[in-house]
Amino acid sequence: MAARLLVQYNADTNHRCNRGWTALHEAVSRNDLEIIDILVKGGAKIESANAYGITSLFVAAESGQLEALRYLAKCGADINTQASDNASALYEACKNGHVPIVEFLLSQGADANKANKDGLLPLHIAAKKGICKIVSMLIPVTSRTRIKRSGISPLHLAAERNNDDILEELIDAGYDVNTALSNERSCLYEDRRTTPLYFAVFNNNIYATELLLQAGANPNVDLINPLLISIRHGCLKTMKLLLDHGANIDAYISSHPTTFPATIMFSMKYLSVLKYLLDLGCDAGSCFECQYGNGPHPSIYFSLKFCEMVSTPEISRWAGPIIDVLLDYVGNVQLCSRLKEHIDSYEDWSWFWIQTLSHHLQLVFTP
Repeated sequence: MAARLLVQYNADTNHRCNRGWTALHEAVSRNDLEIIDILVKGGAKIESANAYGITSLFVAAESGQLEALRYLAKCGADINTQASDNASALYEACKNGHVPIVEFLLSQGADANKANKDGLLPLHIAAKKGICKIVSMLIPVTSRTRIKRSGISPLHLAAERNNDDILEELIDAGYDVNTALSNERSCLYEDRRTTPLYFAVFNNNIYATELLLQAGANPNVDLINPLLISIRHGCLKTMKLLLDHGANIDAYISSHPTTFPATIMFSMKYLSVLKYLLDLGCDAGSCFECQYGNGPHPSIYFSLKFCEMVSTPEISRWAGPIIDVLLDYVGNVQLCSRLKEHIDSYEDWSWFWIQTLSHHLQLVFTP
């Protein structure tokens, strides 16, 4: 064999390529035990790392080469070796779904609580990838304190990727369904989501939503209430689940203040959904509360009013039917000048407005 002959004639077993890759790295990547044995006995350094801090054992773990891994471990290679980005051999094995490799590393005392540069642990990546067997092995050896310190729960990652089996296993293991993303991680999302429940509702995953709610998830924690997301999806089943578990039917969004519930704002284009929410007691009266009455309205509002919302180009063509539905759920109300002006500006609504007004006057004055 050429490799044996070269070593016998004093070839440098630790020579590196321009990426720091050695012959041992290459032999391990091919799981060639015979060449690995020749190189190690010929003086190859098992802890030699390439330009990315990757050792031969790391290569064996990430590429799933169990025989090479066993050999290197027997030679004393560091089981907890980490690359330049702090990813451990165990982390890489979990990421690539190498179940036998993970099992062997853990049996040799690999530390499941070494985080990569992003603060993620092997359990995080296993939950993200949806590898049940690996998650089961990692749960008992993963520190809940380290998970908390990372600012993200494996529940978030399982919910984000629709890995329902993983989600269920983590819940059964006692992971807190109300754990929140850290502020730093929440900021990575435009909607500033924080809970696993939000991820499940955002994905329109009814099963995961029900699973989390039954486990005690609070539907009123996120900046944008998950109920609003379910309304946007038009999913009545998810809406019912959330409302049955205490979701605020009059939810507002603090970062985008309105004088009426955001639930009404989100359901304006879905009249059947709007009626469903109003039937359950959503506050329709607030839509007609305008402090300016018949007087002039300012051009800038600190809180968006209903009369302004229905005047926007995106909503204006729906304004008539929306107002008609809302009036069915309130008593005798006064329309502000802005709302009247908006309605009067559409000639096509003349018939509609006469009929609507007549209908509601009958409701008010009929004994």
